[in-house]
Amino acid sequence: MLAAGSEVGYIREPFSVLHRPGVLAVRFANWFPYVCRENEQPYLQPVRDMLAYRYRTVSALRGVRTPVDAAKVANDVVTFSRYRRGGLRPLLTDPIAVFSAEWLAETFDMDVVVQVRHPAAFVGSLKRYGWTHPFGDFLAQPLLIRDLLAPFEAEIRDFAGAERSPFDQAILLWRLIHHAIVGYHDRHAGWMFCRHEDLANDPVALFRDLYDRLGLTYGEKAQAIVARATDPSNPAEARSDRSLRRDSRASIWTWKSRLTPEEIERVRVETEPLWKEFYSDGDW
Repeated sequence: MLAAGSEVGYIREPFSVLHRPGVLAVRFANWFPYVCRENEQPYLQPVRDMLAYRYRTVSALRGVRTPVDAAKVANDVVTFSRYRRGGLRPLLTDPIAVFSAEWLAETFDMDVVVQVRHPAAFVGSLKRYGWTHPFGDFLAQPLLIRDLLAPFEAEIRDFAGAERSPFDQAILLWRLIHHAIVGYHDRHAGWMFCRHEDLANDPVALFRDLYDRLGLTYGEKAQAIVARATDPSNPAEARSDRSLRRDSRASIWTWKSRLTPEEIERVRVETEPLWKEFYSDGDW
């Protein structure tokens, strides 16, 4: 929704291990990569190039295997060229980069918006799609454990060593991410923190505030796109994880139908006290 106007160039999840190398010409070995001053060297220039919309066509072409791959590369080339010619401000949206947020902000002078999500909603989404996470990827990053996740090392080792359900994995993943976010909130008064549920409840007005704080123009086009994407005429449940349109107000509570009462209670107990940093008893 922050790309609904015409002032930003939208770059989606470049820190994913699945990202296309033309967009960011470096490969990450692990999900949720942690970049900091101590290990930044391989990443500095590729990220600079990405933010300047310098597309690495040769790197991208090495990965082409099908006509669909070739079409994606062609689309990326055209898109990056348009962003560059227009002098657009880069908008990097990437939950996978959450643990690298401080490095990105400090190194590239980024304005940071952190979106918090209710733990039951997060768990309900991962349960619905059956998404799992390789927790060994955290252990493969000792700097990440040392700097951000040390209190959870024993639990992470336990989850890495034995298969757990998507439900159990989602609870721990929410805790790891939001533990880091609490630290960011304490350390960075200038960052913008918002709850997903607040944005969903009053999207047109609250995106106006975000646009203003980011120095973006919230014109008629942007307002119309936000309104259409969140209108009550849309379904409460997204048809797929890539679907953008939904009844945003109704979607706030979809976790109550995705999770059983027993599961909701487990989420509530096992994510406390972290959820109390963002939510109240009335949000359950």
